[in-house]
Amino acid sequence: MTDSKPKPKKPRGVARLLDGKCIACGARCQSSCPVNCIEMTETGEPIVETAKCIGCQKCIKICPAVALEMYFTEAELKILAELAAAAGGAVVVEEQDEEGAVLARKLAEYRGVWVFVEQTEGEVAKVSWELLGVGAGLAATLGVELCAVVLGENVEHLCGEAFAHGATKVYLLDAPVYKHYRTEAYVEGCCHLIEKYKPEIILMGATGMGRDLAGAIATRVATGLTADCTGLAIDDKRNLMQTRPAFGGNIMATIMCDKYRPQMSTVRPNVMPMPERVAGAEGIIVRDPFTVPEESIFTKVIEIIRDSHSKSAVDITGAEFIVSGGRGMMAPENFALLQELADELGGVVGASRSAVDAGWMPGDRQVGQTGKTVRPKIYIACGISGAIQHLVGMQDSDMVIAINRDSSAPIFEVATYGIVGDLFQIVPAITAKIRELKQKNT
Repeated sequence: MTDSKPKPKKPRGVARLLDGKCIACGARCQSSCPVNCIEMTETGEPIVETAKCIGCQKCIKICPAVALEMYFTEAELKILAELAAAAGGAVVVEEQDEEGAVLARKLAEYRGVWVFVEQTEGEVAKVSWELLGVGAGLAATLGVELCAVVLGENVEHLCGEAFAHGATKVYLLDAPVYKHYRTEAYVEGCCHLIEKYKPEIILMGATGMGRDLAGAIATRVATGLTADCTGLAIDDKRNLMQTRPAFGGNIMATIMCDKYRPQMSTVRPNVMPMPERVAGAEGIIVRDPFTVPEESIFTKVIEIIRDSHSKSAVDITGAEFIVSGGRGMMAPENFALLQELADELGGVVGASRSAVDAGWMPGDRQVGQTGKTVRPKIYIACGISGAIQHLVGMQDSDMVIAINRDSSAPIFEVATYGIVGDLFQIVPAITAKIRELKQKNT
């Protein structure tokens, strides 16, 4: 007589949120749910309506922080155990454990935080030293070395500067083929170092050179790359949490590369604080003899022609005082008012995207997500409403002074001091007062 007892149906469980794990990545779980059983709180955390959950696990698979799990009752767990035993599930579990162990061993081969030191004819981009500052915090959390990578010709003196800004080791490729930046040569050199020394994290500046080089390297070594990061941290599994603006700056997304190494990020200049320079600091220089045959590189540098515009161009990223104008300036000639104030302060004039798009100011003066990120001591926003794209580029200023007719303008939310009124009256008054104070002090 056969046993007619029906085989129990495999329970699917329901999704639930783990306490303290959610990183508010931008409602990925909600968008992935096929039955719309997830709602988001004001802080960006999901609320699962368990009565509607069908246990498809799509939200769990898409979550970058592993903040969701499947929940089973005791009765359901008992059924799962019975089904696993009947189907040889133990073997499946062992295979999964072995697969995880292989991945863990592979990731463990990579250790160390590297910062690419960008230099042009011996002059280092300031963002490289900023990255050594944030890299020091990441290295301390991971318990690894903070290393710099220097490529060029006759650039060994930059190793001392790297030590002064926090690096404990410098990987140096010094040869004529690296004198001028060329993608092919630098990619070959950097990939050689990566394959040989296996870093866990690589940070580069989000400059023209950094963006070009980082993308090419990430493609070659088959790993992930997050561009234009504004925040970097380490989770409890040694993964780099890379935060960057998304959807036009309306949300902040946190991205992780948990199955590939190295983890790569580019960071815009002036986003990270500059570390304190320690003169006389020492470290280890690893002089690697690797070079690239010149005949294998298709790009040749015949002559360097300086842009005549660069002599008159203003680098607003290094200014301590910035007076910026937006659409409220009404016309290009009105920026002369801002120039007078900037001259009295010893600063420069910036602009919002709307002013640049209108042709009132050149593109190198644009502050914002699609322009430049600035961290001046004082940022004066004149006639700028405060769109999120602009705020991303200037919100880390030591002091923000906003001048706008609209008292409800978003710029006042980040302003240290706000002045509601006509900028065409207020700006000349401020300029005259500063000029008066300077004359009294002379």
